[in-house]
Amino acid sequence: MPPSSASKIVAEYAKSNRSSCKKCAKAIASKTLRLGIVTKDSRGFDLTKWHHLDCFSDPVESVDSVSGFDSLRGSDQEALKKLVDGQKRTLEEKTNEDREEFESDKRSAKKIKPCTPHEEAKLEVRFLISDVKDKYKEDGLRDSQKIAAFDFDGCLAKTSVKRVGQDAWSLMYPSIPSKLQSLYDEGYKLVIFTNESNIDRWKNKRQVAVDSKLGRLSNFIKQVKVPIQVFVACGYDNSDGSQDPFRKPEPGMWRIMEKHFNSDISINMDQSVSYFSSSYSSTVADLYSPYWKEYHMLSPDGGSFISFCICRSFYVGDAAGRPNDHSDADLKFAQTIGLKFYVPEEYFGAE
Repeated sequence: MPPSSASKIVAEYAKSNRSSCKKCAKAIASKTLRLGIVTKDSRGFDLTKWHHLDCFSDPVESVDSVSGFDSLRGSDQEALKKLVDGQKRTLEEKTNEDREEFESDKRSAKKIKPCTPHEEAKLEVRFLISDVKDKYKEDGLRDSQKIAAFDFDGCLAKTSVKRVGQDAWSLMYPSIPSKLQSLYDEGYKLVIFTNESNIDRWKNKRQVAVDSKLGRLSNFIKQVKVPIQVFVACGYDNSDGSQDPFRKPEPGMWRIMEKHFNSDISINMDQSVSYFSSSYSSTVADLYSPYWKEYHMLSPDGGSFISFCICRSFYVGDAAGRPNDHSDADLKFAQTIGLKFYVPEEYFGAE
């Protein structure tokens, strides 16, 4: 996650060889310059994430904002100044490019049509993938050929349109933490796809909507204690009838995840079943674990075991078009992509 407003940046020389760079994971040699982002942990203690100078990519307003800058050698001060100056030039270039691309994207987004399960979405989005991956990838999150995808409101979390705030939610089902942990242990990547049109609709209190939604998502992930990738669609359908390409049931969020945020791993959309004799099952389990879930049963003649493996991506959501549902957006989202679909009470079990 990106540094919070309460974080600070420090510069110093490594006291030993024990620290490692948060970005490249390599050791930082003793007595060499290192930059750190200092934040507070849940107990209120300082937590520092160290980086090599060349690996540091978080924005630095100026060298005056870097604690310890005055204690550095002249050559290292100059190197740090070059880093800050380079960031400013890059930011200016990106800003100019983003203005042009934003206008282009607005024009092209209106032309996008919904796709069927047999069509590839014609969706192009321009943004800096490296920046997003560097700043927003949680520790422990791993890409996979198996995706366990979920809606948030009314599926994982019980929320109300009448209540606003990061704590205005509760678990939808008690079994959710253990279910998600089991999926993670089996090699699934957990992903949340959620609509939040208030972020675009509340013009005069947009930050309230942002803080409320992101706060709930962050607190949910902290409670279940499992790494989860999150995509939030902030727009809503326009008055002229054109649809936001990222708002469910449109598949834009899935396409972005599939194209840019799964390490080019092909996603398994179909159920795969394979049979092996008992002598090969352990070998297969070693090769494919945790990407295959293994089951065992006696063969028809009552002799050796037959093992078979099932892996399939799926989506769970509460908007299924039933009499009391607010819409069928989740069901259509899954159908458009070609995902196996469950409603929450079916998957997590009514308590």
